[in-house]
Amino acid sequence: MSVLVGKVAPDFNVKAVINGGDIKASFKLSDLRGKYVLLFFYPFDFTFVCPTELHAFQEKLIEFEKRNVQVI
Repeated sequence: MSVLVGKVAPDFNVKAVINGGDIKASFKLSDLRGKYVLLFFYPFDFTFVCPTELHAFQEKLIEFEKRNVQVI
């Protein structure tokens, strides 16, 4: 598998839940072009990720914000 860090991600346009409850009809990755973006995907039924790992990630969100990284 080749390394994808630093590569341009394909654009997408989807419905999204923002800030834990606000529904946005059109969320486009291209709206964040020029910013550092971390796309966090958790396929609940198809992974062995422990909920404690998710909570640990949540606790580090402020560190991402300090570094001007937009977490999706």
